[in-house]
Amino acid sequence: MKARDDQNWTGIVGGAIAAILLLVALNAFVIINPGEAGVISILGKARDGALLEGIHVKPPFVSVVDIYDLTVQKFEVPAQSSTKDLQDLSARFAINFRLDPTQVVEVRRKQGTLQNIVAKIIAPQTQESFKVAAARRTVEEAITKRNELKQDFDEALGDRLDKYGIIILDTSVVDLAFSPEFAKAVEEKQIAEQRAQRAVYVAQEAEQEAQADINRAKGRAEAQRLLAETLKAQGGQLVLQKEAIEAWRNGGAQMPKVLVMGESKNSVPFLFNLNNVQE
Repeated sequence: MKARDDQNWTGIVGGAIAAILLLVALNAFVIINPGEAGVISILGKARDGALLEGIHVKPPFVSVVDIYDLTVQKFEVPAQSSTKDLQDLSARFAINFRLDPTQVVEVRRKQGTLQNIVAKIIAPQTQESFKVAAARRTVEEAITKRNELKQDFDEALGDRLDKYGIIILDTSVVDLAFSPEFAKAVEEKQIAEQRAQRAVYVAQEAEQEAQADINRAKGRAEAQRLLAETLKAQGGQLVLQKEAIEAWRNGGAQMPKVLVMGESKNSVPFLFNLNNVQE
């Protein structure tokens, strides 16, 4: 009976030891997946050297591994500033970034979690970078030269975040807004420009119509001049013929030559000598 109890006790102890050894073994290893990096903290102190993808040994029970996502992260961050002409300008930027795996340990020591990185580093540095970019131009230039504004913003933000182990991959301006007073001024300017363009169009149309009237008047005057010259020429010829006939009747030696016109308007006139006519 006693031997049986000893065997049971031995089995229990052996099982407990095996479970402890298994627990120690499981707690002595950590697996880092692709796109991740780990930082070992022993008794609350981060150890140098980030853990990259693979299996790593760690001290059991006294160590903790913090895992950081190294893939691309995207957050939208609001920003406000004043332009060169002291106009209020607000924007919202979409920031695409990732953590530098070689500086993950410093991120763990100084910022902690990814949420802290966004709230304490990226958001305020976005604000400061936007102030730098907006102050270089007027509000109208910020709108009409939006790409240049974004370029200045990207350069300022990249320089500021690089020292924190944050790599900026891309930014985009999701929204860009200005004060209601400036919006009203822009609307009034657009209305005035549209009215000015309409006035120019009306003036050009009137000028073209006036020129058309002048051309039509010139055409009518030229037609009247040609008609007058034609009638004058025909009238003079008829007078000469009449005088010649009268002279012959009064004892002229020869019968006058008469200008004869054809029936067709395109026919060529010819002279007809009455002396050649036989009685």
